[in-house]
Amino acid sequence: MSGAIVECDVVLFDMDGTLVDSTAIVERHWTRWASRNGIAVADILAVSHGRPTLDTLRLVAPQLATEEAAAALDADEARDSDGVSPVCGARELIASLPRARWAVVTSADRPLAVARLTAAGLPVPAVLVTVEDVEHGKPHPAAYLYAAQRLSASIDRAVVVEDTPVGIQAGRAAGATVIGVTTTFAALDGCDHCVADLHGIRVVHSDDGQIRLQVTR
Repeated sequence: MSGAIVECDVVLFDMDGTLVDSTAIVERHWTRWASRNGIAVADILAVSHGRPTLDTLRLVAPQLATEEAAAALDADEARDSDGVSPVCGARELIASLPRARWAVVTSADRPLAVARLTAAGLPVPAVLVTVEDVEHGKPHPAAYLYAAQRLSASIDRAVVVEDTPVGIQAGRAAGATVIGVTTTFAALDGCDHCVADLHGIRVVHSDDGQIRLQVTR
């Protein structure tokens, strides 16, 4: 196998669309909410991927955008695991990383993140950064900066793995190397590297303890 070699100290994963295939659930619950509130679901899905629920509500229906409404939507999703599965290669990639060298950085709240990772059969990491942990969600870089800090790593020695433009923008703004995964969008701009799924990333540990990622399109 040939491909680009990326050296890093830690790997920071987005969750939905990157580690977990939850598209069916996300679309199902936004469709129900849109129907109840007379809003075109296409308008919601055009901006929702990668954003905190409250930020999506502020964009599509500011008059309905309350913390209570966002929490109710997230709670409904947390109770629904029908159709959840790991993204191809997620289990193998996570298993090849030391527990102290990777994190999940998601726009979901903590109960939803734990429920979704568990439903997909993936471990909950020692460092899980959720929407409650930062003042500003993606595309703001705060969540990725905080994750690197929690792992005692410099952000310029971190790799961010993302599937949405919003997440890629957050990773780049933070100063990380960004690998895009085309599971949600067929084309992604602004990535340093891009793969079809997580089978495209293989971990090689070097003698000095750094992580080397072999990235193959």
